Amino acid sequence: MKRILYFLPLLLFTYCTRELPAEPTGLVTENAMVVSARREASEIGVEIMKKGGNVFDAMVATELSLAVAYPFAGNLGGGGFMVYRKSNGEVGSIDYREKAPLAAHRDMYLDSLGNVIPGLSTSGGTAVGVPGTVAGVLEVHKKFGKLPLDEIMEPIIALARKGVVVTEKQAKRLEGTRKRFIEANSDSTKFATVYKAGDTIKYPALATTLEKIMNEGHDGFYKGEVAQKIAAYVQAKGGVITEEDLARYEAKWRTPIVFDYKDIKIISMGPPSSGGMTMDQIFTMIAPYDIASYGHNSTRAIQLFTEASRRAYADRNHYLGDPDFVDIPYTGLMDVDYLKGRMADFTFDRATPSAEVGHGTVEIVESSETTHYSIIDAEGNAISATTTLNGGYGSKLYIDALGFFLNNEMDDFSTKPGVPNMFGLPGSEANSIAPEKRMLSSMSPTIVERDGQLYMVVGTPGGSTIITAVAQTILNVHEFNLSMQDAVNAPRFHHQWMPDVVVFEPEGFPLETIETLKAKGYQINEGRTRIIGKVDAIRVLEDGRLEGGADKRGDDTAAGY
Repeated sequence: MKRILYFLPLLLFTYCTRELPAEPTGLVTENAMVVSARREASEIGVEIMKKGGNVFDAMVATELSLAVAYPFAGNLGGGGFMVYRKSNGEVGSIDYREKAPLAAHRDMYLDSLGNVIPGLSTSGGTAVGVPGTVAGVLEVHKKFGKLPLDEIMEPIIALARKGVVVTEKQAKRLEGTRKRFIEANSDSTKFATVYKAGDTIKYPALATTLEKIMNEGHDGFYKGEVAQKIAAYVQAKGGVITEEDLARYEAKWRTPIVFDYKDIKIISMGPPSSGGMTMDQIFTMIAPYDIASYGHNSTRAIQLFTEASRRAYADRNHYLGDPDFVDIPYTGLMDVDYLKGRMADFTFDRATPSAEVGHGTVEIVESSETTHYSIIDAEGNAISATTTLNGGYGSKLYIDALGFFLNNEMDDFSTKPGVPNMFGLPGSEANSIAPEKRMLSSMSPTIVERDGQLYMVVGTPGGSTIITAVAQTILNVHEFNLSMQDAVNAPRFHHQWMPDVVVFEPEGFPLETIETLKAKGYQINEGRTRIIGKVDAIRVLEDGRLEGGADKRGDDTAAGY
């Protein structure tokens, strides 16, 4: 008995030491925080909360500030998703994804022989979906906002008039896209100008558009002068959006996808986002394994996550689309026994070739130029929001008279359903084009609870890599005990079923790990790859303080008080 008692304190000490959460390495604040792609947007969101605004007021402020400070992906001419959790535990989500115009149809990007016409869905007026961002933020403010809209929007309008200083990264992006701006618009367009780091870009036309929204609300954008100019511009560039398309647009409240992973609860976006369901499948498939014991980014951890992702993305590509148009087998896809069966042939000895994994469609072609922001207010309310123009600067169409870029979101539909691709697999019927349908997305704004309390707010841009980047960030904190900032900084990898290749962030993984995976039959993308996401996240510490994780791969910044 004495011997047992002697060892008990040592066991307790060992257990407690192992379970101690990681010390924060990112910005820590006492009350509230915003983490977004630009310092200006984060700071305006924080100032709104300091004035007595809640997390939803701060969402409106941050989203619209990103349209000014980060036109690469922040927008009035795009759309997105937001997931929320109130301090009382109530959860919900809003879908302000773009829609196909009324004149859109399933074969609109095919020639007379049924072949896809290159570029038609990615550039010019034919690529533009009906924008949802303005409807989304105004609907959020109408339902949950505390402060008057003018109090939220005045500092954003002031920012647009004062201008935003160009960063090194922004200057590089603008220079790299300048030729395409001129091709899409003309050499007199605003972004035909060469902007260098340190220059200030002012947006007087955007300020005027924002004033109309502030004064006239939804109709200030979707009807009247602004709507007329959008429709006329798109049609002049070959597109089919009409004033009726804009007048009919409404954001839609949806039920989020909620599931458990071991001792945490994950709340994420449901269709037409594929994020929540695909993550549910990934987490359910890895749950029976003690992934923490394998070690962070170890060969076994990478194998397990890759094989679960392979199977989840195959289902994602085949079954998911706009739930207003497609019957999605939610129960079957998230059934534990079904997912256990999906992993029945998994072994650590070798890769499972994607050709042996059933379901699925063409390789996901989804642009990575999105932006995400996470917010928690002083009352403990939280939102996670991801917004996009699709490609960087969207369709490259810039309405100089209104001061913003238009999306090229129509490319996220299946442009040619039912026809075998280079892998011999049929295109996804669930994501085919139809009038007023929303295109499938990987955007995955996500909130995590632990023991019934708010634990993390997380999300990222990154196209089809969004889902794996968000899931890995959650695992980095919860399973591998990294701080929020370290979890965001950690190198990431990705697999999406097709193409059957594991993509590794450059210089992030030991050569020995990659060689071991190759020996097991994994196809590795060994060339330089694009950055896998820019995660912006917040962790709630045990004492209630907040730790930000702002991705250093961009100009992303955490701010708070």
